[in-house]
Amino acid sequence: MKPAVKASVITASIAATLTLIALIYVLVTQGEKESAAPAGGSETTPVVRENSHVLDQGGGEAVTIVEFLDFECEACGAFYPVVEDLRKKHDGEITYVIRYFPLPGHVNSKNAAIAAEAAAQQGRLEDMYHQLFETQAQWGEAQESRADVFRGFAEQLGLDMVAYDDAVADPATVERVELDFNDGQTLGVDSTPTFFVDGEKLQLQRFDDLENAISTAMEDR
Repeated sequence: MKPAVKASVITASIAATLTLIALIYVLVTQGEKESAAPAGGSETTPVVRENSHVLDQGGGEAVTIVEFLDFECEACGAFYPVVEDLRKKHDGEITYVIRYFPLPGHVNSKNAAIAAEAAAQQGRLEDMYHQLFETQAQWGEAQESRADVFRGFAEQLGLDMVAYDDAVADPATVERVELDFNDGQTLGVDSTPTFFVDGEKLQLQRFDDLENAISTAMEDR
């Protein structure tokens, strides 16, 4: 191998390693920095409600994964491709549910959740879910409202814009987002992403904790 080519290969390898380390660091620590005020748990608060948003419905023996997420949270954005890989890998074996947990420190996290909920009312939640995470770098951390950007996403998705605008303006849409947030606080969610596996809160310590928890739950079936 020529020296120049060898150097390029080594450089690429180092870059990939550093990227992986950075991703792991974000997943483990970012949520701790971007936390909401915790509240006490309650046995009467369900991890999944009848109106919770199910993106994947598995079979009778499926493991139920519930993610409390913030569309503006960098850790959630970093975990997004991990979750998508697991959804594909365990297609039919897991039920995947998302619940909104917009952190107070993010200016547009609630706006994004409202946009997602407005899309959900037209049966397009998953499309907006992907759009928000895949564009997070473009609007995340903005210090002013990006509601117009989210409305543009709705137009790109071909939503009924009159219905979308009505949903965004409807206090019931905000209440739906706040229901998830309040449930999360009662369940002990204090950072994002927070996952529950078959009703048990998962303590993320390593990059592969979620996949390992899914595998363990499947073995216990």
